[in-house]
Amino acid sequence: MLAASIRFGTMSLLVKICGLSTRETLETALEAGADMVGFVFFPPSPRHLSLELGRDLGRQVKGRALKVALTVDADDATLDNIMDALAPDMFQFHGRESVARLRDIKQRFGRAVMKVVPVATAADLSVLPGYAAVADRILFDARAPKDATRPGGLGEPFDWHLLENLDLKLPYMVSGGLHADNLAEALRLTRAGGVDVSSGVESAPGVKAPEMIKAFIRAARATQQSSVR
Repeated sequence: MLAASIRFGTMSLLVKICGLSTRETLETALEAGADMVGFVFFPPSPRHLSLELGRDLGRQVKGRALKVALTVDADDATLDNIMDALAPDMFQFHGRESVARLRDIKQRFGRAVMKVVPVATAADLSVLPGYAAVADRILFDARAPKDATRPGGLGEPFDWHLLENLDLKLPYMVSGGLHADNLAEALRLTRAGGVDVSSGVESAPGVKAPEMIKAFIRAARATQQSSVR
């Protein structure tokens, strides 16, 4: 029922905890009510998982949330391995994947696709029509500095005002520098249908803090409650 409700948009706010890498923190996210749990398969990231650990954590989810596999410009062999280990419900693409590449992946793997769009200026939104024609969901994140070793998970927000007048029929989420204290403002400005957090629930890069995970999800649900009153 969870997967169906998310697929058809009947949930008013989706909460995704990304970069989970231990059984304890995954269980915390699941028990606290995360709708999506993200697993990173990208070696430069401090949140990178081996396929073996991905398999173990994937089994732990047991349908309690959607499993999302984050990759960056991965080839088909890498995606095959992730499919075998994690059996994700959705792929999250955080690189320079083209519209044609996303279309090919959807046809080959039969999984939902979320494309990350890095944002620094309004010009960055010009790619949306192409990706919206193929992706199942868009995730807006802060554009990484030119010298960054990875495209996301850097803990910096973008200017949420850039999404204030966004006219996008496709479901979208926001990420980048979110934490329990600023997500309400991010949602107010962007009107996003979901939030995605990684570094905002960490005590150090790649080290998730259970209490911060719980606080983030509580704050998200409180924002959701106040918006429907």
